[in-house]
Amino acid sequence: MKKVIFLGSKPIGYLTLEFLLNNSQKLGIEVVGVLSNLNMSFGTEHNMRSLAERFDVPFVEELDAILSYKDIDYLISVQYHIILKQSHIDVAQKLAVNLHMAPLPEYRGCNQFSFAIYNQAKVFGATLHRLESGIDNGDIIAEARFKIPENATVKTLYDITFEKSLLLFTEEIASVLEGNYTLTPQETLFAERGTNIYYRKDISKLKELNLEDNADELIRKVRATAMPGFEPPFILHKEKKYYIIPEEIYNIISH
Repeated sequence: MKKVIFLGSKPIGYLTLEFLLNNSQKLGIEVVGVLSNLNMSFGTEHNMRSLAERFDVPFVEELDAILSYKDIDYLISVQYHIILKQSHIDVAQKLAVNLHMAPLPEYRGCNQFSFAIYNQAKVFGATLHRLESGIDNGDIIAEARFKIPENATVKTLYDITFEKSLLLFTEEIASVLEGNYTLTPQETLFAERGTNIYYRKDISKLKELNLEDNADELIRKVRATAMPGFEPPFILHKEKKYYIIPEEIYNIISH
């Protein structure tokens, strides 16, 4: 049995871990440790600790604890919140792999859905790639790319990407674990696709609305940043924030 350490959070992390645990015999793996920040921004039903306990898998409290693990074949990361150092990645003797809920190399980093909407991107996607030190570095293993619907909001794009990401993982992870894949260096796609890195701090700048902007710019920023469960876009006046909430989002949070 191949030994796996899983690092992840959010609903996509929960569901991919659940898939691995439910299919461990078929995949020929043993998940020997689970790490998560227990992010409940999307609801409390996707509790990674409870899932690990249900399958009798140790829940690892600190990332550095994995450095003492021996004979680990794979690290699998899905929306893990900490950037791994090379020493963490090297724990995997065969491969460290990450599921990135965005296309690479165009959208590395955080809040990719928002920036794709704001940038008026036509195509988005999900990517399985080899984990390397840095932010979403590493050769592409498999990907799913799709057209962004016209006038999509950040929630629309998130929901579509969630489904595509989960499908990509469940369809491709067996081949990854068997070593049956071809690597595509991201650098070979720079000229065709471009490349960007977005940081957590960038989303706050995008959410701040300037009333001197034209209507198209304002609407684009609202479509890109109004997501249920997160701080809405806002106008800053005399050091106070005045939130802008689209009608469809207001209807969600008011019921």
